[in-house]
Amino acid sequence: MKKTVVALMYTALLMGANIAPQIVHADLANITAMRDGDMKKLNFHSVAKAVSDKSYIKADGTTGTLADHTGKVVLLNFWATWCAPCRKEMPMLSELQAELGGDDFEVVTLATGRNAPPAMKNFFKEINVDNLPLHRDPKQKIARDMAVLGLPITVILDRDGAEIARLRGDADWASDNAKAILRAVIAAQK
Repeated sequence: MKKTVVALMYTALLMGANIAPQIVHADLANITAMRDGDMKKLNFHSVAKAVSDKSYIKADGTTGTLADHTGKVVLLNFWATWCAPCRKEMPMLSELQAELGGDDFEVVTLATGRNAPPAMKNFFKEINVDNLPLHRDPKQKIARDMAVLGLPITVILDRDGAEIARLRGDADWASDNAKAILRAVIAAQK
């Protein structure tokens, strides 16, 4: 009997430790069921994944890390200036940031590989985006650490900075469905 009680207590502690930084299973099932259209490509992980601790270069030349964004739900988009689907998707990410960005949510864009800062600025200017960061991962250290194969790749990070979902390819992030899913993720992370 004593062993059973200890085993139950140990299991409860383990489950509590695993649930704290993630979306509770019931919330995850509800959020996953919400996916429609492009969002069907959004795959939520059963267990949150660690992200890279490597630094990226900001537009002003200073460095930052993904850990700098903890405390918010983050939509992290890996892109490049030569990527046609990225050109299509970026204005939708800008709209998403304009509507949902704030204390609880942020869109972070990270140009991976060889992307000259002037070309990045021109890219954003041509597509009328002025509210997203021009962060760079020129040696693809973060992209490699996070198994980014192909572009664009978008990942959702929880408030603790762990990856909880991933979408390969472009998507309509300004759709009502995408916004509803992200609002549900934000609410589940409070």
